[in-house]
Amino acid sequence: MPTTLATIKKDMECKIGCELMLVAQTGRKRQTERKGILAETYPSVFVVDLDPEENSFERVSYSYSDILTKTVEIEFLSEAI
Repeated sequence: MPTTLATIKKDMECKIGCELMLVAQTGRKRQTERKGILAETYPSVFVVDLDPEENSFERVSYSYSDILTKTVEIEFLSEAI
C-alpha cells in the first residue's frame, strides 16, 4: 500500500488509460460507486472519465490525499494500458 502522496501519484501516472472502479465516501455511511477510465494526472489531482451510460456527468477529479486518507478507494479492472 502506498504511504506517501508522491508514491500514489507515481503509481497513478503508470495507470493512465486503464479502466477502474472508484468508491467515494460521500457522507455519513454513504458511498458512491463509479466506473471509468483514468484520463489525466496533475500535480495534486487526477481526472477520471466516467462511463456515460451509468453517470449523468462526464468527468470527476479527486486529490491524491483522498486515496491516502481512504476517502476514495480505487480498483483497477484492466492492468493493460
